Amino acid sequence: MIIGIDANEANLTSHRVGVNQYAFDLIHAFYNLKTNHQFVIYLKNPPLLDLPASRHGWDYRILPFPRLWTQTRLPFDLYTHHPRPDVFFSATHYAPRFSPVPTVISIMDLGFLKFPDQFTPRDFNQLKSWTAYSVKKASRIITISEFSRLDIVNTYGYPENKITVTYPGYDRNMFKLVRQTAVLKKYIISEPFILYLSSLKPNKNVVGLINAYSQLIKDEKIAINVNLVVAGKKAWLYDDIFRLVKKLRLSHRVVFTGFVEETEVPVLMTHSRAFVMPSFYEGFGIPVLEAMACGTPVVVSRVASLPEVAGNAGIYVDPSDPGSIAGGIAQALGSSRDKYIQAGLKRVKLFDWQHTARSTLQVLEQAAKT
Repeated sequence: MIIGIDANEANLTSHRVGVNQYAFDLIHAFYNLKTNHQFVIYLKNPPLLDLPASRHGWDYRILPFPRLWTQTRLPFDLYTHHPRPDVFFSATHYAPRFSPVPTVISIMDLGFLKFPDQFTPRDFNQLKSWTAYSVKKASRIITISEFSRLDIVNTYGYPENKITVTYPGYDRNMFKLVRQTAVLKKYIISEPFILYLSSLKPNKNVVGLINAYSQLIKDEKIAINVNLVVAGKKAWLYDDIFRLVKKLRLSHRVVFTGFVEETEVPVLMTHSRAFVMPSFYEGFGIPVLEAMACGTPVVVSRVASLPEVAGNAGIYVDPSDPGSIAGGIAQALGSSRDKYIQAGLKRVKLFDWQHTARSTLQVLEQAAKT
């Protein structure tokens, strides 16, 4: 069987987050599978150096085109080039507009429908329209949490039995206990500290975290002396975050690192006393897995998919209540800290990219028969 894959999300940048990271890690897991299937990886541009090398059963098909690639160039190639794939998988929301073969799409979450103000009108309308037609045309859908699966069913009326949840994994070779003070010196980080790591945008609730942190260090009953490290690139509507830090006079206690190289992330997670993700919404939350793998307690919101990720290893908080977030952090730093560390190390064994790839491949095999 020939499997075509739109892997452009993995090929956009070497600074991968979210769907870029999902596509990149899944592509590598496919590459390492023992199978007789042939993979043809469709890209707009030549593959970046960290994508798998071409070999027997693994080829790249480069289709340069500046705009509307999934709408025009990709469909044209699927109809005219031979041999054509038996099934086509999009590691993103967007399927080819027209296809002579069954298509499977992967949807991380539907957060764009819940937070449209985080996108330009043009980008939002494209996401809304192109995702809707892709769902309608898809033979199968893959998503990364039960929460997102139900969201897709309720939003689009798509048959529930044609949606498969394949949980992402994490890089087991990279995310483990890694102590390296040079990285802390690079970002001028003083221990002890708690860590937030993700993009800076409203649904991540960094403002709520900073308000909670302010309460935490000022509460004489708790008497915790710990810094806060906010790691991640600026996304959108982030000015309120910096204004709040200045207003609360926390500039000497809160460190903004900006984007952190992936090889440095395990160091920050290992050295941190707790990892905090107080989001209002998450499609999954791979950093939660990575933090647990580094032996760090995780404090997460009891919303969306996060309970599926952290399970019994998570300390759960109400993201709309800074007091709840502060209490969760205090719990992570308290006498039960080791219990959460051990539970996290056990929990992450359930998440593996090879299992994700095998489950995804089964879906593609099923779709090819339709």
